[in-house]
This record gives sequence, C-alpha cells and structure tokens, in this order.
Amino acid sequence: MIKIEFTPEEIDALEYERYHHPDPKVQKKMEALYLKSQGIAHQEICRLGRISKPTLSAYLKQYQDGGIERLKKNEYTGSSSELDQHAATLETYFKEHPPRTVAEAQQVIKDQTGIERCPTQIQAFMKRLGMKCLKVGYVPGRAANPDKQVEQETFQTQELEPRLAEAKAGKRRVLFMDAAHFVLGACLSKVWCFARLFIASPSGRQRFNVLGAVDAVTKEILTVTNETYINAESVCLLLTKIAAKYAGEMITIVLDNARYQKCGLVLQHAAELGIELLFLPSYSPHLNLIERLWRFVRKECLYSKYYPKFDGFKQAVDDCIQNAHAKHRDKLESLLTWNFQSFKKVKISAV
Repeated sequence: MIKIEFTPEEIDALEYERYHHPDPKVQKKMEALYLKSQGIAHQEICRLGRISKPTLSAYLKQYQDGGIERLKKNEYTGSSSELDQHAATLETYFKEHPPRTVAEAQQVIKDQTGIERCPTQIQAFMKRLGMKCLKVGYVPGRAANPDKQVEQETFQTQELEPRLAEAKAGKRRVLFMDAAHFVLGACLSKVWCFARLFIASPSGRQRFNVLGAVDAVTKEILTVTNETYINAESVCLLLTKIAAKYAGEMITIVLDNARYQKCGLVLQHAAELGIELLFLPSYSPHLNLIERLWRFVRKECLYSKYYPKFDGFKQAVDDCIQNAHAKHRDKLESLLTWNFQSFKKVKISAV
C-alpha cells in the first residue's frame, strides 16, 4: 500500500477541490486523495469512487510527484473511437433515417460499417454526433402541402392577426371555439417515482363532451356540455351564451370547418346575433388556440389520476375548465400566446 502523509492544509485543499474544480475528472482525483487522507482503505476508495486499483495507484503516484498541482493536470484525452472514422457517413444516414431506438441504431451501424458495439457505446456515439432522443411531433398530413401552408399564412396575416390586434385594443372580442370529448378511462403519463406505478382503470367508456370558446385576451372560457353529442344545437346555445356575455360588442369566433359548426342553422343564428364566424383553413388545428387549452386540461386533471365514478370525473374536468382563467391565469397567459406554429421550416419525416 502506498503511504502518504497529509498536512492539515493539504487535506483542506483536497476537500475544497473535490467539489469546486471545474473539471469533473480532476474532481474525481481529488476525491480519491481526500478519502486516502481520511484513512480509507484502497479497496473502499475504489468502490466509492468507482475506479480501478491501477487508476488509484496512478492518482497516488501523481500526488507524490507533484502534489495537488500535479493532480490538476488532466492529460487523458480519451481513446479514439473506431466509430468516429465513420461519423460523417453515419450522420448523413441518420439524418435521413433517424433510428427509433438504440438497438435499431446498433444494427444500422453494424450493417453499414461492420462494427459491433454495446448499446452504451452506441448511445455515446450518437450524442457525439449531436443527436438527442426527442419526442416526435406531428403535422396534419395535408398541412405539409406548400399550397396549404401559403393558404394558412395568408389567413393568419390577413384575417386572424388584424382581428386579434383589434381585440388587444379593446375594439372587438375574439374567441376560439372547438369541442373536446373527455372519455372516462386511464389517462397515463410519466411521473417521477421510485418504482413503476399502476393506477386503476375505471370500467365503461362514458364521455363528457365540452364545446368551449376561450377569449383570446382575457382567457375566460365559456362552455356548453353534455354526455351525448355535440351538434348544431349545442353550437347555437354557446353562441347565445357568448352574445349575452358580450352584449353590444363586436364579436368574432374563430372555429374549424366541422359540419355541425358550418351548417345553415348555425350560420343563420350567428347572423341574427351579430356574431362573425371566422372559419379556419382546413387542416389548421395549430391556428386554434383552444386546442392548447384542451391539452392543458387533460394534463392538469386527468393524467395518471383515477376517478372511480363518472360524476367525479366530470366534475374534475368541468371545475378545471371553469376556474382555469382565474386559478391558472399565469399558465394560460404563457400557453395561449398568439405565437402560432408554422411548419414551413420543420423536417417532415417518413419514420
């Protein structure tokens, strides 16, 4: 066993550097020497520091040769990976064919280069290429069409944004309308836990239907609900409710082209109430703010939560919606901004 005598000053310096030195590898050296100064056996130091005996011996010899200043010299640059020689080719391939899993990437690399590596090494290699494991987003199929994108952009700049500017100036009310259908059942999500958790799944498939409209400025939400179907009569009820709340004001409602929202009954009733219906271009859910609200509601009161009875489930959803503009005002201000997503620069993949 290598014997080293440590002065109190050296121990203090080691204790400080093991936490504060900017290089993690140097911190590891300082940790090993600090444990040595405390009389910890070499075997235990290796276990605690997760290093080998030869590595510990190298650290101790460095300290004997030049003290703490010698330990600060990190001369290890890492061994060159054989995979790095194929980095450019594999990067090009992965940009066109992104792997779903590390195992899939492992097989691709084997097929392309003949090199076999363990999953940990494959993952490290992909990180060196600048790859990250990110959740795939989606674009409505026809929304990716260049002509459709031009139509959406024209609608946004010439129809939607001028009305939003009037709403911000207090000259008009702009509301975004849509329906959501909340089904009683297990709504799973990720949670931080010590072991995988399971929640009970209620029996039945009862639905709580909500037709809602959110004010673009105040974020207040008006709704009509039922447990059957949302139809033209539901839309007329909500239009009446909106007209009564904002009596005497100019009102524009932004909504999609669902058949029950664009039928003659709804168009006539809106005209009688003096409400302008501004229909979105087809395949443009990203231009409807209330779509974000429905995702928020599901996350807030349904994800990984168990409701044994439909009444409790329905009450939780309704309370979340009705109190959102007051209880979650800051979250809604951040969520329901007027920055609408554009798909002009996103990469549409076939995976």
